[in-house]
Formats: sequence, C-alpha cells, structure tokens
Amino acid sequence: MKLTKRLRILCEQLRPCKSFADVGCDHGYCTQYMLERGLCCKAVISDISEKSLHKAEILLAPYIEAGKVASVCCAGLQKIPKDTEEVLIAGMGGEEILAILREGFLPEKLLLQPMQNAPKVRAYLLENGYAILRDFTFSDGKYYDVMYAEQGGTVRKYDERCLDFGYDNLHSPSADFIKKVEEDIVKFRARIDRAQKSVPALEERLRVLTEIFHEAERNLR
Repeated sequence: MKLTKRLRILCEQLRPCKSFADVGCDHGYCTQYMLERGLCCKAVISDISEKSLHKAEILLAPYIEAGKVASVCCAGLQKIPKDTEEVLIAGMGGEEILAILREGFLPEKLLLQPMQNAPKVRAYLLENGYAILRDFTFSDGKYYDVMYAEQGGTVRKYDERCLDFGYDNLHSPSADFIKKVEEDIVKFRARIDRAQKSVPALEERLRVLTEIFHEAERNLR
C-alpha cells in the first residue's frame, strides 16, 4: 500500500485500540493501515458520499466479509457506535469537525486534521478534557495541521501561542513549520505594503510571526 505523505503521516499518529472509526473515510486507506498492522480489532468506515464510501468498501472488501469492518453512509458520527475507542476525522474544516463532535459524541481517542481553524479545535479539545499529545504542522503540497488527543492523558500546558500555532511546532519545530512561518511573514509584509498606511493588527501579527520564526530556527539547530 503506497500512501501519500499526508496519509502516511496521519497513519503514523494512530494508536492501537479495540475499535476504530474513520469518519469521511474516502478511499479507506487509514482503516486498511490499522487492520493490516493489527492496530485495531474492528473498524467502522463512514462517509456522507455513497460514491466515496463505495471506494473504501472495494478496498476493504475482505475485512467487511470477515466481519471486521462495518460500512455506514452518514453525516459525521451519526451512525458510529458510541463505544468506539479511536476516531479519525481528517480533511475537513475545523468548524465542520467541531460540529461533528458537538452533534455526536466524544470518543476516548481522536486524531484530527482540520483544514482551517486549528486554534478553535485545540481550544475545544482542551475545554472538553482531552490531552493533546501530538500537535504539529507538516507540508505535502500545502500545509496541514494534525493533532492527536486522548481523554484523561497528561495535559501539556497550552498558552495563547500554543493554541495559535500548535504545541509541538513551538517546542520542537520542524523544517516544514519554519518554512510555513517564513511564507506567512512574506505574505503579511506584502499586505502591510499594499495598505500604504499603519495597520496595527497586521503589524502585530508580523511581529509575532517574526519572533516565532527566530525562536523556531534556534530550536531547530
């Protein structure tokens, strides 16, 4: 099974569990990864699109026939068993992920990859008793945020900057994260130049990004 960099990094964050669910599973590769490595006993694949779900059903047909995988077409966690231990929700907007969790249930373990509004997702997890054990940014054509959280785990201290940028990005920055911050600095400088006047909010953001960039470079050495 050859995975894209994005899917490979996501799969590498998954932990062993009794039951696993991939919400918005698309092709079903992450579920296949879990089953091939014996990381879960049973799994549920779900997607709001019957067409997308069918692709995963073809890939996982032997496991479905063996009773190890159940396939459900639904929105969010609507038809996912509430005793599912670990849930993956990736490739959706942060607001959409939060709506899914609020309308569904909160599993013991969550692997999330929001496309936008990552700070809101981090805040929600912390407010609801999760410890965020992994929280970093990586690049695969575009930049992605990924966070792995468990209920009742050892909570790392999140300040405003950790909520904004991601805990691991600040404490153990990667080359991908540094590159993203560097690109953001260029974008904010361009926005300030186009404004042709003082814009305090943009200038403050540029100041913070510049500080983060220099701190990250020092920490990477």
